Formats: sequence, structure tokens, C-alpha cells
Amino acid sequence: MDPHVYCQERAAASGSSFYYSFVFLPQETRRAITAFYALCRELDDVVDECHERQVAEAKLDWWRSEIARFGAGAPEHPTTRALTDTSRGRDIRPELLLEIVDGMAMDLDQPRYPDFKSLRLYCHRVAGVVGEIAAGIFDETRHRDVRRYAHELGLAFQLTNIIRDVGEDARRGRIYLPQDELTRFGVSESDLLDGRDTPAFQALMQFQYERALVHYAAAFDALPADARRAQRPGLVMAAIYRALLDEIRRAAFPVLCARVSLTPLRKLWLAGRTWLFP
Repeated sequence: MDPHVYCQERAAASGSSFYYSFVFLPQETRRAITAFYALCRELDDVVDECHERQVAEAKLDWWRSEIARFGAGAPEHPTTRALTDTSRGRDIRPELLLEIVDGMAMDLDQPRYPDFKSLRLYCHRVAGVVGEIAAGIFDETRHRDVRRYAHELGLAFQLTNIIRDVGEDARRGRIYLPQDELTRFGVSESDLLDGRDTPAFQALMQFQYERALVHYAAAFDALPADARRAQRPGLVMAAIYRALLDEIRRAAFPVLCARVSLTPLRKLWLAGRTWLFP
């Protein structure tokens, strides 16, 4: 199969909000970001779908070798081949891709986080670095403020994911809510596993919601005005993710037993509006 077709099908099948930010891009940029997104999905699935630790570790080691081959210009996987086939994909620094792999490996070794400082390292690797790479694909300018915007926005996205997936993650044995914050608000791990939606849990989730808002605001404040048009895909994602975050809050954080999502039509409307009026 043509590697670009593989990446397109991989991205479309995910149903992710990220896919809606790609549809308005020029073909070369769209191919590069779609290939990068498909690569991220491959890495994410290693941890989510491999139930044996040794198998997951072996697959992540293979990806480290594949990233080295990508850096040498001789990749084997369809996603890295597709990246190599685009100018902006070839520009991705392999060490950044290795940071993402290291972040995925943290899910094998660290199912709990004692505080937000330790959680932030995880978020940096699996989301902040992703944001930096994506921002570089959208615009080759290496402006320091754009990188800061990208990292803050990636962190905001990951915090939104953590809020959305609290119940699902707990059932997989992972709790991304910092342990000291669970203690501060009086929420136990058994509350999360048993789906007990208490006033304490609601207060904890309101706190997580407000923290995510802070990082969205920090991202928008960091983005230079003359970079907004080039970074429209990220702003599209931000509009969709912010709307999702607000929807979760409006529904009173039903995340222990339900997964809140936006309809495809609403995502497309948000994408079109943000693209036209960034």
C-alpha cells in the first residue's frame, strides 16, 4: 500500500478531533501532518493494545530503531516512509520523536504520578513535543514564542484528555490525576475504579478543568499575532478541544462512567469557523 494512503486511512479511522484540523491544509503540509499523526497513533497503540509488558517493550525498542533509520533516510514503516517523502516531514529531528517514545514507555513504568510536576514531564513528552513538531510542520519558522505556544497547547490538550478519560484510564490500571491532589480533595483510587461520583470528585474535576484553562490561555497569549494564520490547524484543534472541555463541565463531569464527545458536524463547524476567523 502507498504509505500516504496508509497514513490517511489510519488518521481517518481514529475519529480524532485532530483529523478535522488537517482538511483545509495544502496537500504537501497535509501529507506531512497526517503522516506524523499516524505515527503518533502507532506509538500510542503499542501501550494501549499490548497486554504483555515484554511485547510492548520490544515494540517500542523497534520504534527506536525505526526512528534511527528515519534519521538516516532509510525508514521501513509506512508512517516514517511517508514523513520522509515530504520536505517538512524530513525536517523533524529524530531526538524529538524519541522523546515521544520515551513518554509512551512511561505508561509501562509509571501508572501513578505523585504530583503535577511529575505528571508534567509525561505530558511534555507525549503532548508538548508533539505540539512542537506539529507547529514546525505548519510553519517552518523556529520562533521561540511559537514553540512555547505549541508546548502549552499540547499540555492543555493532554490535560483535557486526562479529564475526559478518568474512568477509562482507571479501568486500565492508570491514574493520571496527581496522587497529592486526590488526597487533598478526599478522593480515593477506589472511588475512581468504582465510579463513585461524589461532591469531592466534582471539586477535584473542577480544579483539573481550571488548570487546563490556564494552559489554553498561556498558549494563546504566547502565540505571536503574525503566526496565527500559519498556526491555524493548531487553533482549530484548540477550538474543538476547548469546546469538548466545556461540554464535559456542562455535563457535570460524567467521566467515571461515560466518554463525552462532540458530534462530527459540530467539529466540522468549529474547524471551518476557526479556519476562516483565526
